[in-house]
Parts: sequence; C-alpha cells; structure tokens
Amino acid sequence: MKRDYYEILSVERTATHEEIKKAYRKLALKYHPDRNPGDKEAEEKFKEAAEAYEVLSDTEKRRLYDMHGHAGLEGAGFQGFRGADDIFSSFSDLFEDFFGFSTGHRARRGGPEPGSDLRYDMTISFEEAVLGAEKEIELVRLETCEPCNGTGGAEGSQPIVCPTCNGAGQVIRTEGFFRVSSVCPRCSGEGQTFTEQCRKCGGQGRVQQRKRVRVHIPAGVDTGSRLRLRDEGEAGRRGGPRGDLYIVVHVEPHEFFQRRGNNIISSETISMTEAALGCTIKVPGIPDEHEIEIKPGTQNGDAITIQGAGCPDLRSGRSGDQVIFINVRIPSGLTDRQKELLREFEEIEKEKKEGGFFKKLFKKATGHSSEHAGHEAS
Repeated sequence: MKRDYYEILSVERTATHEEIKKAYRKLALKYHPDRNPGDKEAEEKFKEAAEAYEVLSDTEKRRLYDMHGHAGLEGAGFQGFRGADDIFSSFSDLFEDFFGFSTGHRARRGGPEPGSDLRYDMTISFEEAVLGAEKEIELVRLETCEPCNGTGGAEGSQPIVCPTCNGAGQVIRTEGFFRVSSVCPRCSGEGQTFTEQCRKCGGQGRVQQRKRVRVHIPAGVDTGSRLRLRDEGEAGRRGGPRGDLYIVVHVEPHEFFQRRGNNIISSETISMTEAALGCTIKVPGIPDEHEIEIKPGTQNGDAITIQGAGCPDLRSGRSGDQVIFINVRIPSGLTDRQKELLREFEEIEKEKKEGGFFKKLFKKATGHSSEHAGHEAS
C-alpha cells in the first residue's frame, strides 16, 4: 500500500504550496542519490518524496488525490516515478532552483537520449466530453535539426574531444558537504564537440519548432483525464526515441446538465396541473432530445431515469443514464376565477379526506362498514 503523500512530506492537508516545496527540499537534500551512493533505501525515499511533491504541487492532481486518494490519480493516468533518473528528468528546473545548478537528464555519454515528454492542458465543452471529439492543437517542441541531422556540427566540420569536460561528458561541482556531477553544458554529455558548430541549432542538434497535432478525444473523458499520444513529445538526441505528449483534459461546466460519475443530471419544471393530471414533455439530451411521460400524481423532486442516455464509460464503453428531476411550479398571480376553482378543489379534497376518516372510524367502532350498516337499517 502506498503511503499518504501528506505523511511522506510531514505537512498538514491544508499546507500551502510554499510549505510543500520547503518540505520536499528538505527530504531531497537528505536522500539525494549523490549524497547516498549505493543506498537503495535512500533512493526509494528520494523517489517517494518526489512523487508526493509531484502530486501535491499540482493543483489538479492534488484535488483528485484529496477526493479519491491514490485510486483517483491512477484513474487519471498518473503512475508515479520509476527511479531517480525519471525524477531528475521531470524536476531538472526544480533542482536548479533548490541547489543552484542543473542536474540535466543524467544522459549517458555516447548513448541515445530520449526526448522529453510534453504536457498540454486542453479545455473542452461538456458535449465534447460526452460524445468525443477531434481536435487540432498547436505546440512548440524540440525537433531534430535538419541541416546537421542532429549532430550539432556544421557541414564539413570534424568532431573533437570536448575541452570543458575532457571527454567525460560530465562536470563535477562541490556544493557544501557533497559533490554532484552534472551534464557538461558544452557538449551536453556527449564528450565531444565539433570544430565548427551548426549555425541553425548552435551545436545542440535540435531546434524549437511550431507543430500542429491532431488529438482524438474519446467519449467519456472528464476533468483530470489524461490522454497519452505516443511519440508526439520532443525529439531525442543522438537518435534517441521521441517523448510522449500528455493531454490533460478540463471540461467546461454546462448551463443545463451536470455529471455524476457516468450519469447526466438535469431538471425540468412542470405546472401543478401537469403534475396532477400527467402529460408528455420533451427534454434536452446529448445529443438529441427525449420525450418522457409525466405520470398523474407526480410529486416535486421525483426523478425520471432514461437508461443509457448518459456518458460512456472510458473502459467498458457502457453508457450511464440521464436522470431528470421534476420541479412542480406553484402558480402565482391567480385570477379570481382561478382562486374560486382552487377553493372548490380544496373543498372536494376535504370531503374526500373526511369521508374516508368517518368510514374508518365507524368500522373500527362497530366492526362493520358504513355501507353495510345502511343496508341493515333498510
């Protein structure tokens, strides 16, 4: 069983973002792998703290966790971290903020480096969430530089040993009481550079480009749903695989419908006479309207269910229901004639109640119904 994220960071559930960040910084310093070489337990605690921070520092993930715990995050596609390298890749900017230097991505010298994953927050309408949609988004991502084919060297230039790291691909810095290695800023971990760098990418092998990507939104997504588009992240280095693109969905509220699980909730207002006598009305649905029967004697707050008219389940594909709550409208501004008719109606109701009461009273006292007593008297 996973531990509670607030417990891991030793913060209250009402903790602010700064309090959470401060608590994580303390644990990250304590269990940093470079401070605890070969200590698997420290690395596990380092990973556990990073996962807690990843969730509690993100407003949407924290909301899901507070409402549904670890199961809510898993349902939204969050799987935590695989290891320390995965953490450094995700939090390189944060470590630079904490320690004053960049950890880079711990690239292994000479080997391919996978491209970074990207996140895109997409807002869709309530109808698009229920029915699904096709969207096109525009984003800026790193692509392999075409003139140098990702090598970083100008045409005709020769590779040389990097003079900054002497071919090691990493530089060592002393920060207080421990030493930390980071990717060489000049050769980006390759251990070599070129006599002349590519002008377009400045020797990086990749350039920022604006791209358009088509996204299929499956029917049934909800706020917090995360869609993974494989190989739509940033290009890798030295022939490394592309990263993935994660679409985080935010559903706009609807003026008429609400959603509870896979059920769609709505309400309809009918008149007092329609409730009493019964009628047939048309109600909005997604995508089409429905015709429903209001039975005689329907009460305020009664619910009518249309099976299968709700939202599809992302896993099973089975649709929920649409539940319509009935509001009975009490008339106001009555005319004299309407008041007269209502008083007459009320008198009839009183007679029905009183007649029924006296029949029950007579039967209880004599053991016979009033009709039977009248028959004997005749």
